[in-house]
Amino acid sequence: MTKKLYDFDGHRSTFEATVLSCEKAEKGWRVTLDQTAFFPEGGGQKADPGTLGGIEVLDVQIENGEIFHLLPSPLPAGKTVHGAIDYETRFHRMQNHSGEHIVSGLIHTLFGYENVGFHMGSECVTVDYSGELSEEQLARVEMLANRAVWENREIRIEYPAPEALETIPYRSKLDLKDDVRIVTIEGYDICACCAPHVSHTGEIGVIKLLEAIRYKGGTRLNMLCGFDALADYNEKYRVLRKISNRLSAKQSEAFEAVLRLEEEIAAQKNSLYFLKKSLIEAKIAAMKETAGSICLFEESLETDSMRRLANEGAQRCGGICIVLSGSDQKGYSFIAASRNVPLREEARKLAAALSGKGGGSDEMIQGRISASRKEIEAYFGRSAHATEKS
Repeated sequence: MTKKLYDFDGHRSTFEATVLSCEKAEKGWRVTLDQTAFFPEGGGQKADPGTLGGIEVLDVQIENGEIFHLLPSPLPAGKTVHGAIDYETRFHRMQNHSGEHIVSGLIHTLFGYENVGFHMGSECVTVDYSGELSEEQLARVEMLANRAVWENREIRIEYPAPEALETIPYRSKLDLKDDVRIVTIEGYDICACCAPHVSHTGEIGVIKLLEAIRYKGGTRLNMLCGFDALADYNEKYRVLRKISNRLSAKQSEAFEAVLRLEEEIAAQKNSLYFLKKSLIEAKIAAMKETAGSICLFEESLETDSMRRLANEGAQRCGGICIVLSGSDQKGYSFIAASRNVPLREEARKLAAALSGKGGGSDEMIQGRISASRKEIEAYFGRSAHATEKS
């Protein structure tokens, strides 16, 4: 069985090992070693990236206690190889995982809730708890968790004997019996865990709880620790700085500035609504009765306004009133109404003559036309002429 070098030394980044076996797999070669510093995927945490003998390690898995390293090319059995994990990734994950232990331990102690789900993703750590937590409770947990960091407590790893294990009040999502690895942060948490951890809480740097939602009767919490929390802070600070500069407001007053901007926009929208309404009424008043068709090109009209114009025009013409919005480059959306021309049949004619598509009832149709304005005007000019002759 492979010796797990990460068990008691999460900071170890390089090692020498002997290849025990190398077998062809579906997506590469499965290599086993006499010892490894690579953490295999498990418990919500991905496998360590890195290299073996200079070859990229694609994945690391553990099956029946045996650790397999997946490589794109083979390594001969019996060969001594140099292994190197991506320590930057390892350390970030250790910061996050150790920080999660502190948070979960505090939540268990303070509120009696269990950690029932854990996933270390590329953007944050997600933890599910068995009970609901308020903003005030989470703020308290975050402060106490960071106090644990500042106290620089030792993180102790051990495999207690079975008789000793029975006396330890440790957290675990599984019913474990043999070779139970216990991670202890004195005064904050005792938990069964297989992953690498930092050696002292001070290495975590900072613990930041990001957001929490109700989830399956409990709480789903997103969090970040250490360098990842710093990167998140820097990005949010960068965005806030740009927003405050754009609004000509202090960063601490950016939210109030946004509220004022929303009020101004709402007032402008209200004024624009009444202006557009007045414009539509003026256009309706300017319509003249005709035995032919009416063809109106309007810019940026809402569907309701286009429908209103089409209905009003239909009452003033013997043919079709069509209202269009768009451009020759992007095409035109349209709404057409008529009191005298069956528009379902007209929709088929439009599709053939003007590269259009649409549908509706005999009284009103709507859709899109790809033809140019000149072609559209010419079509409805002929249509109007034909209507007048009939």
